[in-house]
Amino acid sequence: MKKHWMRTRRNDPEGLRNRVLDVAADLFQSRGYHATGMREVVSATDTSSGALHHHFPTKESLGVAVIAHRVAPAVRETWIEPIRRAESLQSGIRKVFRNVIGGIDRRGAVRGCPLNNLAMELAYSDPLFRDALQSIFTEWQAALEVRIADTPGGGRLGRARRAAAATFIIASYSGAMNLAKATQSAAPLRVAVRTLSEWLREQQVVAG
Repeated sequence: MKKHWMRTRRNDPEGLRNRVLDVAADLFQSRGYHATGMREVVSATDTSSGALHHHFPTKESLGVAVIAHRVAPAVRETWIEPIRRAESLQSGIRKVFRNVIGGIDRRGAVRGCPLNNLAMELAYSDPLFRDALQSIFTEWQAALEVRIADTPGGGRLGRARRAAAATFIIASYSGAMNLAKATQSAAPLRVAVRTLSEWLREQQVVAG
């Protein structure tokens, strides 16, 4: 049975690659990129160093792949798609915060936003990581700008002011998430969504 399992594993390179990405993404989230060694990834995936390096020759290549194939999809699932599908911008934002807060309450712990965590650790020192992370923020901001433009208030704003509003929404969430992680409490997120909702109403960036 063991030999058959090992043979199946060797013949499933895509499965191995996905397993490595899942494990690495979890380790980067819980420990940080710099604190995670390739040996830990090898051990946690129960594979060989040679097999790991076949898919990811360097730790940097693994990190970039995690950003592209795990962090980016997580941001799309958590933020971008809910905003695109929502009946209104405000209802979409409220739903995002509600889902995130609900997850924190169920887990009883705050690990933080995967994008924010890696951005704070890597964006300053490594241009390759900075570009990969920035592309996600750009996609996120673009989705918000589209919904802002559909609102009565947002439709009257110029492009630069719509971009500024989208930046403010992302910054509000990111800052609240960092505070939530520091305090291990969802309270900052609850405050942020209430304040953000009031700001959206004041700007008439609500419906649409």
